[in-house]
Amino acid sequence: MTVDVVTVPTDHDAPSELFEVPGPLTTPAGVAERRRTPAEHARSLVQNSILGTLSTLTRDGDPWGSLVSYGVLEDGSPVFLVSRLAEHTRNLEGDPRASLVVAEQAREGDPLDHGRVTLAGRVVRPEGERLAAARAAHLAAVPSAQIYIDFGDFSLFVLEVERVRWVGGFGRMDSTNAEQYRDAEPDPVTPHAAYAISHLNEDHADALLEMARQLAGYTDATEATCVRADRYGLDLKLRTPRGVAHDVRVTFTEPCTEPNGLRAATVDLAKRARAAAAA
Repeated sequence: MTVDVVTVPTDHDAPSELFEVPGPLTTPAGVAERRRTPAEHARSLVQNSILGTLSTLTRDGDPWGSLVSYGVLEDGSPVFLVSRLAEHTRNLEGDPRASLVVAEQAREGDPLDHGRVTLAGRVVRPEGERLAAARAAHLAAVPSAQIYIDFGDFSLFVLEVERVRWVGGFGRMDSTNAEQYRDAEPDPVTPHAAYAISHLNEDHADALLEMARQLAGYTDATEATCVRADRYGLDLKLRTPRGVAHDVRVTFTEPCTEPNGLRAATVDLAKRARAAAAA
């Protein structure tokens, strides 16, 4: 996997802590670092939302953005149920090229420091078994569509993904291809991550600090905050006398395979950190 490198101008006015990041003082004692791939990030984000911005092309070739609801097929393809009264439907009938932007809900902080993904490709009208699957996928995501899905002016379209661009926030971005996107598994813990992060920060700040010191190698850390959680581990923001360290990874012993797996995985991290401190 290649990750884009963002070049920062030297005449910026941003705080130096954003660019002068201290490293660990000792060799991390935890499990070898593992993070989600861009394809996993994209699949997880798309899977756990039902709203996105659909961009189509008008007859004159102008871009046209619309807010749409969608379901997701097993291969990650978004399914739209659209009315012919909508301009985007007429656009798609004239030119099948389209893209869908799905953004993570920004609960706090800078909204641009949150995840989003752009899926680009061509739309098709599903037929046969794929039509049945598309119908089921859309209704599973948007149950209220049952009221109008059989109206004569409504049609199901599937976006056949050809290109994927994921942005995880400032300095976190990458592209992936259609095959990797289709093969990636959505993260089962994503729907519960926000609550887990809040709980860890509010009730277990001492455990997070111990993880940073014992498992991540930042023995001089004075404060640790969890900023992200996924099936493979936690990302921490650390304060040290040497500055602020962002995206410090502590990896779970085993990846979470169930939606409720974060609690057991973080308890295991805390036990490993305490054992390392006592050794």
